[in-house]
Amino acid sequence: MIPAPGGELLRAPLFHTPRNPFRESSALETYQDGGLLIREGRVAGCGDYGTLRDAHPNVPTVDLRGGFLLPGFIDTHIHFPQLRLLGGLGRSLLDWLEHRALPEEARMADDSYACRVARKFVHALASHGTTTALVFGAHFAPATAALFEAADSVGLRIAAGQVLSDRLLLPELHQTPERAYRESSALIRRFHRRGRSLYAVTPRFAFSTSEAMLEVCQTLLSEHDGLLFQTHLNETKQEIGEVARLFPWASDYLAVYERFGLSRPNAVMAHNVHPSESELDRLADGGAAVAHCPCSNAALGSGLFPLRRHLNAGVRCALGTDVGGGTGFGLLKEGLQAYLLQRIAPDGMLLDAAHLLYLATLAGAEALGLSDETGDFRTGKSADFVYLQPPADSPLAAVLEREPSPEQVLAAIFTLAGAESVREVRVEGSVVYRSTADQP
Repeated sequence: MIPAPGGELLRAPLFHTPRNPFRESSALETYQDGGLLIREGRVAGCGDYGTLRDAHPNVPTVDLRGGFLLPGFIDTHIHFPQLRLLGGLGRSLLDWLEHRALPEEARMADDSYACRVARKFVHALASHGTTTALVFGAHFAPATAALFEAADSVGLRIAAGQVLSDRLLLPELHQTPERAYRESSALIRRFHRRGRSLYAVTPRFAFSTSEAMLEVCQTLLSEHDGLLFQTHLNETKQEIGEVARLFPWASDYLAVYERFGLSRPNAVMAHNVHPSESELDRLADGGAAVAHCPCSNAALGSGLFPLRRHLNAGVRCALGTDVGGGTGFGLLKEGLQAYLLQRIAPDGMLLDAAHLLYLATLAGAEALGLSDETGDFRTGKSADFVYLQPPADSPLAAVLEREPSPEQVLAAIFTLAGAESVREVRVEGSVVYRSTADQP
């Protein structure tokens, strides 16, 4: 869909968090009769519909009442090759990798198979309201290229990279450091900053990467501007023990990455369920963010995420689905799971709807260095949004008949809404997904 040349004014209740609710009590902005003015793919105004209507009488209105407008969701940790692994329960991380994840990831050597999965993966992101994602690509350069091409054809904003490993996985998933540098460099030249794509240097984790491979990551980051970095950190105690054995010189897991300059701004460390206080302080000082993946943490038995300790140390956190160790593509579900697990964590935090929306939107943009571009509805940002409209016979629709407060509406959305409520998704004002289901 090409955005209307003179702009358009969308009318619907809307919610966004242009500020951090962990720091400011008034971070959530809601408009029960809201207006979102879009021009040339950018947000030109957000607020009360009547006020915007009076100020822009010649802009056509699109009436979306009956549903809700939220900023597009931002997934800060997800694995493209693991789409078909969803639902594998009952294993711990390293056991799950060995018996389920790695054999499936080896299938990405088949280019036609990788292309088919890439198309399904991108569709799954969009159909769940995700407009931006930080994605672990494949261990194979052609498969990673297929991911970029699929996202570009739909119009999603992704940052992704070829996964780099040279030990302790299946041999067919290993690269030499020389090959990793050569193939990654070619992918960067081809896709970084092309359209809505960014490149993220992606060593799988220290467990499967030698010092020589981590040096390749350091070199790539130094040779190209604007790259992101992503990897795993402190997901399980077993993994931490293995990393300590493999890197006896390192004081802790984070120190492995620090030696090569990899803990830095625009770096996202997935999980970090079992950090030391020193690691938290150093993450904050270095500017790296953490992708909190609550569904995966529970499904794999990794542990309870210490959110309060992260925030007290000044570490930025956002949400990730961790498909396929997680349980699906929905950031709404991740927000609900984050709430639930914090309720039972020994030092948990009581999260409200504003916290959940922030973690699923602006916090992700901040983690990826994209907060000037997306994450909320402030004027000048990309018009990235999801339009939610629950089916008429759904429990969510029944709850909303009570006309609860805006905060209660948003809490009900996180509790009850899923892909069935996602009606339309746009990036820069252009439709990337529209439901074919009948409207209520």
